[in-house]
Amino acid sequence: MSTTSDERPRGDAVAAPAAGEGSPRWPARSWVALLICSGVILLDGLDISMITVAIPEIRQEFGMGAAAAQWLAGAYILAFGSFLLLGGRFADLFGRRRTLVTAMAVFALVSLFGALAADPVLLIVSRFVKGMAAAFTAPAAMSVLTTTFPEGPHRNRAFGIFNVFEASGYSSGLLVGGLLAALDWRATFVLPIPIAVLILVAALRFLPPDPPRTERSRLDLGGAVTLVAGMLLLVSTVSSAAEAGWTSPWTLGGFALSGLLLAAFVVIERTVKEPLIRLGIFRNRGLVAANVSAALLYGGAMGFQFLLALYLQNLNGWQPWQTALVLLPAGLMVVVIGPVLGALMNRFGVTRVLMVGLVAFIPSYLLMLRIGPEPDLWTVLLPSSVLWGLGFALSISALMVAGTSGVADHEQGLAAGLLNSSLQVGGAGGLAVVTAAIVPGTQLAMLYPGVVVALVFAVLTIAAQALRRTRGS
Repeated sequence: MSTTSDERPRGDAVAAPAAGEGSPRWPARSWVALLICSGVILLDGLDISMITVAIPEIRQEFGMGAAAAQWLAGAYILAFGSFLLLGGRFADLFGRRRTLVTAMAVFALVSLFGALAADPVLLIVSRFVKGMAAAFTAPAAMSVLTTTFPEGPHRNRAFGIFNVFEASGYSSGLLVGGLLAALDWRATFVLPIPIAVLILVAALRFLPPDPPRTERSRLDLGGAVTLVAGMLLLVSTVSSAAEAGWTSPWTLGGFALSGLLLAAFVVIERTVKEPLIRLGIFRNRGLVAANVSAALLYGGAMGFQFLLALYLQNLNGWQPWQTALVLLPAGLMVVVIGPVLGALMNRFGVTRVLMVGLVAFIPSYLLMLRIGPEPDLWTVLLPSSVLWGLGFALSISALMVAGTSGVADHEQGLAAGLLNSSLQVGGAGGLAVVTAAIVPGTQLAMLYPGVVVALVFAVLTIAAQALRRTRGS
């Protein structure tokens, strides 16, 4: 595992297109590989957003309290954020196709289990296991993509299309989930099954088998245990900090213990012969800056969505599908910009596109400071949604390109896992900070501090990239 990031073995690439100038032209097998990877990320977004709007119906059927019901979404996010690094490294060590196919089969089976569950505890368990499966499919799919398309125009364009599917899955899931939940909430568990099976069959049929390893891969068990335990505790502590209190014994103890577990993980990785994660990967300043920016960006984004839902649904009595319609322009921005994003990054550079995207969040959040007792759809909400979508469309793909550039193929799964982990931990942390910032007071006035926090996150995201550039990385 001591190969440097300059070595780029390509034995397991899928019909990799040749690098070159101009508009990328891809063979059919590369398109199929991209569609399989995009299908994985679409399924993840669809599954997360559908359960969000189905929770009220599930609560009503099982008589669940609010604290228990939030785990229908929280269990998935907890498992997903905690197992991502392990899932990414599994893909590197034991094969991307093998990891993707196995985890997708588990995802489909657990979806069926959830659809048939007659007990709320089993339903929550199914969500946790499904989050674990997704933590293996997502980085495996991203590493298939990055090893299929070389750095430069091809990868830039591929990530633009990839993120169209991600945004489409999340935004359509809010609408589809609302419609299905109105009929039967179990349909939201059934719908992902045929999609997962289709992806599984396509991966078996069109992705080439993983190349044989010259040496037998060994899993760093001590590193795996301390990493997963530390991440589980960290994500759960961050997620519950707003409710438990940032200075409560549970929160302080959780941060302390998770810090000790992750410190133990680092010690193990420095001494073990075959580490789970090669710590030298963090010498890549572009990767580190991309992960910091991804965490901050997603923290502000999750806070923005939470505040918007609180404002429209709790304070103004809107339905979830109506809130989804307000966010629809944001999703459409990603769909429109995604296919041409590669050309934009090729022409203007990844950094310029990224900075324009990050800057777009600032006026979006500033507009939210103008919200009043009655929703102003045309001059506040929709313009804010469009700017938010523009920022997301430009920045998230650019961050993925930046976070996987200069990384050897045999560590692309790790790089993908790091990026996704940063997004999840950042999202949970941002949501917790925004929630804590909402101070008691009038129903409307209490939202403004949360908007300010999202704005601060946007500024810090820009600062992280600016600092990287001043250091010449």
